Amino acid sequence: MARSLNEWLWQHEFWLPPGITWEDMKESEEIHYPQPHDLLLSIPFALILIVIRYFFERTVALPLSGKLGVRDKPRPKAQPNLVLETFYTTRCKHPREGELINLAKQCDLPVRNVERWFRRRRNADRPSVSKKFCEACWRFIFYIISFFTGLAVLYDKPWFWDHRECWTGYPQQPLQPSLFWYYLLELSFYCSLVFTLPFDVKRKDFKEQIVHHAATIFLISFSYCANYIRIGTLVMVIHDASDCFLEPTKIFNYMKWKKTCNCLFMIFSAVFLISRLVIYPYTVLYNTYYYSMEIFQPFLGYYFVNVLLMTLQLLHVFWSCLIIHMVYKFVLQGTMEKDMRSDTDESDKDEEIEKIKEKEKNGITHFSNNCIQRNGSQQQSNRTHLTNGHAKDR
Repeated sequence: MARSLNEWLWQHEFWLPPGITWEDMKESEEIHYPQPHDLLLSIPFALILIVIRYFFERTVALPLSGKLGVRDKPRPKAQPNLVLETFYTTRCKHPREGELINLAKQCDLPVRNVERWFRRRRNADRPSVSKKFCEACWRFIFYIISFFTGLAVLYDKPWFWDHRECWTGYPQQPLQPSLFWYYLLELSFYCSLVFTLPFDVKRKDFKEQIVHHAATIFLISFSYCANYIRIGTLVMVIHDASDCFLEPTKIFNYMKWKKTCNCLFMIFSAVFLISRLVIYPYTVLYNTYYYSMEIFQPFLGYYFVNVLLMTLQLLHVFWSCLIIHMVYKFVLQGTMEKDMRSDTDESDKDEEIEKIKEKEKNGITHFSNNCIQRNGSQQQSNRTHLTNGHAKDR
């Protein structure tokens, strides 16, 4: 059965244009074509990247965060409570009003205390600023390396300047070693992101990130197997261009360098919107959908790769709306809005009210003490000391 499934999956009608079979894609000593089994190398390389990332974050990024003044916000810890902890881990993290009342009865606690416990427990699960800083540093290092690697590999390639060259001689386009290693680097990185997804910082667009990673891995893998190498390299370079500015924007935000963060965010916004909404549709979508038809007739692989590319474009539009909204707020208010994809700590209103009252009380006491000191000093100033040690009012 497995053999039948394998034969069905690798039918040349699925992967190659009409008139081309796998016999036409046979390799020789001088010509090497992409082979599906090459992609298996991405798994060990992804594990290697995870190990490198672990040591980089622990030995470089984390100490660097302390030297740059990145401080984690102190969070009050939730008191140990077996009943509430069991409900939190097995049922839900946001109990309803009726559930809060039942839990309060079981624990013999006021409902307000139970609400406070759940707020503190949720805050404890949220990632710290130092963790976000380390993660942004790792991504920044990779995107810089990947982007300039892509430029170094593609700057002398004809399809980088003339996009119609992507289809010259397709699919019989030999695979160059530099393109193979560039593909392996990108595929291994996104596989590593999938492996570490449960442990990384979860943002509000977590589902969109999963779709993005899945579409990227499928696109890289399919484009390699179907020898869409040339168009695939363009996709990767375009994506890395804006990501090189996104991660340092986050880094300076965690460092509280607001002006630098704002400037980098505006640069990132411009690069992202131009590269994802202008360059990508023309260089990739239009190129794949129309220019390729000058060389061959549509086939299943042609439709599949276009569906993947359009899925990425829909994600581009989604994130572009968020970015435009943030830029709009910045232009109107003059301050950068917090990343709408990030979860922030929930404020404990009861504790805040108590702290405000305590501050007000301390302020009144301090004010009274100042008045007493001033009055005392004024009374002292109204007296003059005589040489015999007695004081005399002026």
